[in-house]
Amino acid sequence: MGPVATTGVLAPPERGEEWVGLTASPLPVGRATDWAVRADCGAVVTFCGTARDHAEGRPGVTELEYEAYEEQVVPRLAAIAAEARSRWELGRLVLLHRVGPVAVGETSVVVAVSSAHRPEAFAAARFAIDRLKATVPIWKREAWDGGEDWGLDATPLDATDAPTRPDADPVPAGAGHHPPPETAP
Repeated sequence: MGPVATTGVLAPPERGEEWVGLTASPLPVGRATDWAVRADCGAVVTFCGTARDHAEGRPGVTELEYEAYEEQVVPRLAAIAAEARSRWELGRLVLLHRVGPVAVGETSVVVAVSSAHRPEAFAAARFAIDRLKATVPIWKREAWDGGEDWGLDATPLDATDAPTRPDADPVPAGAGHHPPPETAP
């Protein structure tokens, strides 16, 4: 069985090694980390992106709100998981993202990766979050005391120096979480 997608409450798949999804519910961070554990893997790396109280030089951020082209999110998350597997020997991989309002301190994205050894787990987790931000159609609006705007300054980390298989291509440069394209009325 392949990746599991839902826009409701997220639950890990009964079979398979990838758990990908999009939800308006709080993300199950602990459950994602626990699910990533496998007996043959000595490393689990979990990354959580959380809403902070400032952005782009503006203090007083009160909330983030995420929108997504939902039909494309899960297929792109699954493609990221497949690409990570082609670069590193991995156990389980989790890619979960929120849509809707996310309060300061809440988690908006979870990446969890297990592998036999920590270098591969760290590299794959970093690759996955960078690729997610660069290629998955999810947009972030920031609300702060006195206004709101689309987050325009999200830039993925340069993961080209991460350990990888010699034949793997580096992560392309680019920014993610841009405003959604304008639509005609």
